[in-house]
Amino acid sequence: MGKRWSRRPEGSTWGDWGEDDQLGRLNLLTPEKVLQGIAEVKLGKTFCLSLPLDLPGGNTLNPRRFPPMFYATGPLNEPRFNYPMSRVDPSYPDMVSDDRVLMTLQYSSQWDTLAHVGSLFDVDGDGKPEPVYYNGFAAGSDVIGPVDYHRNSPLPQTLGARKLGVENMAVKCIQGRGVLVDLHKFWGAERKHVGYDDLMRAFDDQKVVVEKGDMLLLHTGFGKYIMEKAGKPDPAVLQGGYAALEGRDQKLLRWISDSGIAALIADNYGVEAVPASPVTKESICAMPLHEHCLFKLGLNLGELWYLTELAEWLAANGRTRFLLTAPPLRLPGAVGSPPSPIATV
Repeated sequence: MGKRWSRRPEGSTWGDWGEDDQLGRLNLLTPEKVLQGIAEVKLGKTFCLSLPLDLPGGNTLNPRRFPPMFYATGPLNEPRFNYPMSRVDPSYPDMVSDDRVLMTLQYSSQWDTLAHVGSLFDVDGDGKPEPVYYNGFAAGSDVIGPVDYHRNSPLPQTLGARKLGVENMAVKCIQGRGVLVDLHKFWGAERKHVGYDDLMRAFDDQKVVVEKGDMLLLHTGFGKYIMEKAGKPDPAVLQGGYAALEGRDQKLLRWISDSGIAALIADNYGVEAVPASPVTKESICAMPLHEHCLFKLGLNLGELWYLTELAEWLAANGRTRFLLTAPPLRLPGAVGSPPSPIATV
């Protein structure tokens, strides 16, 4: 089998960690970065950074994504919930509950894997762009699913990511130093497209310093709003409130490249503004920051986390750094996953 690609996108990290790499910027979470994160632990106080996974409620944010649905295991006439074991043997005094769930993996707090967003790119220089993902892994063979929608191709019997799946993130473990910047402090509930200059203003105001291998978290207050609405958010606020990164700001994208951050995480929907600003000559993708981070840089995105309690504590204690531990589900083939994120200060 030949190499998957002979050309890589300009400014990408393809091949930087080997031609078969599936981790991207997570390679920067070295033992030294873990120790730097541990060094930020002064009190042993912990914060859960995940929303309840049945929030935001409904499907206003994304019409394809729905809250989890719970079922009992067992046959319909004898569901295994409060199930008396005396049904098996009259001498047994105990009972059991056992459940299963149908879940949209990117409904609530989530990690985006590198198989979540790809792009059309001419990987072999033949003048014909191919649908590929980070490091040239191909749609249709490495990420299994229908490719040619125009020809009504039949669905393959198996869907999923043979490469770049979330299990790679799980095995890496996702632990290191987190750094938080509070965008809510500047813009509150205003729908603000945050560009490079805006982000640097917030960094300077809060004395935020980001180093190579850090995981950057953006607090916008969106997660707090979702929590407060308890499953009944106002669609107008979901679609038109709170800060998000301006994905078409080329200066911002260059900073993300140059910063060397290992992950980019926010408590809003998408990290970047969705839908994006109108296309430009320099930026024609529907989700330009996703394409830049996931496809080119191999930089995982975290979305819809819950950061408000951590942000408030850090501000009250004059800190911006902490130990972040945030593994996803070890679910082979998945292109997204709920995390189990914990900040320790």
